[in-house]
Amino acid sequence: MNYFHSVTLDKNKCRGCTNCIKRCPTEAIRVRDGKARIIKERCIDCGECIRVCPYHAKRAVTDSFDELKKYKYNIALPAPSFYGQFSDVNDINIILTGLKKIGFDDVFEVARGAEYISEATKEIYSDKSLNKPMISSACPAVVRLIRVRFPNLIDRVIDLISPMEAAGQLARNEAAKKTGFKPEDIGVFFITPCPAKMTSIKTPLLLDRSSISGAISVNDAFKRLFPLISGIKPEKLMTASMDGVYWSRSGGEADSAGIENYIAVDGIENVIKILEEIEDDKVSGIDFIELSACLGGCVGGVLNVVNGFVAKNKIKNISKNLEKSYLKPTDNEVELRATQKLEYAPVMQLDSDFGKAMEMMDKLEEIYDSLPKLDCGSCGAPSCRALAEDIVRGFADEGACMINMKEKVKELAPEILSSGSEPDMDDKE
Repeated sequence: MNYFHSVTLDKNKCRGCTNCIKRCPTEAIRVRDGKARIIKERCIDCGECIRVCPYHAKRAVTDSFDELKKYKYNIALPAPSFYGQFSDVNDINIILTGLKKIGFDDVFEVARGAEYISEATKEIYSDKSLNKPMISSACPAVVRLIRVRFPNLIDRVIDLISPMEAAGQLARNEAAKKTGFKPEDIGVFFITPCPAKMTSIKTPLLLDRSSISGAISVNDAFKRLFPLISGIKPEKLMTASMDGVYWSRSGGEADSAGIENYIAVDGIENVIKILEEIEDDKVSGIDFIELSACLGGCVGGVLNVVNGFVAKNKIKNISKNLEKSYLKPTDNEVELRATQKLEYAPVMQLDSDFGKAMEMMDKLEEIYDSLPKLDCGSCGAPSCRALAEDIVRGFADEGACMINMKEKVKELAPEILSSGSEPDMDDKE
């Protein structure tokens, strides 16, 4: 399957600094000939390279407001983290009303979708026969990470769609009943804090087809809304509870589902560590693991405007007067279960033929033993082992290691000097 990738590279801006190769969780980036290169098969669109690139050479492809022209009726689905971007707003209704002033006909809170998923999670959690710890499926970057790097944990991922998808289905159904428009004439646009959500819309893993028409970045929506915010007279549009809004920060999902025996891990490096420990059977006595690729949860998304810690505090303050309750779904109102089984993508395998893969692995280990194991990144690969893999795959040669090359030059220098002719002192006169 060919996947759409939201994270892209602008080679004209890339300076080959190697910052990105160190932070990529799937070693999907190399620097060759002074420019970064993204290995698309390995990229999970987490956005870490966007976060660390000092030259803004990595960017996320999201939809523009022009996409709204394709539909007769448009609905904005604001992520709960969107509410934390406005420092002087104390009523979420102001933000929701504002979205109707920048091009949308209606709004539907993803926080409401989150409440439906919380209720479904609660039901699944009550099944004592399930293999635990169960792993949340809410973060699309984490789901893709497990798919390519931790295949043994796939059966632990709960088979629920994301709050975004739940909200999309509900919003389209409600709008069709209210307006009389056909479902295909209704545009449903997610206001996204991260590129992984955009990717999950274009190429969903747990669904046959996404219910979302497109995704507009929090940054782009904020730029349009911020100049108007002080003059907005709010309509009473808020229907979600505190539980749904708190999904925006790490721990909010498990708390909303009423799960007590859980851990919430945020930040892609921390996520990898805990997944490795689960894979090695080092995690016991935990029923549920909530994982977020971004630090702090969705409030730390790379497409947000303000610092994630500031946004988290703002959401806490703006939600104080919200009720703590669930909106229980009625029968057949929305399908919350995944319709596609999560399957392993063997992008890390050296070869599909087992025998050939073993030969390549032996060669890889031989090359790796010859490398300095400094993981300096000067070769353009994130680690010495990654360079060894590139050499075995034919993407690089052993001369790419600057450290080994420097040592060879040192060894050859005396021979080069001694092979030269001695100067004739008499010629100086």
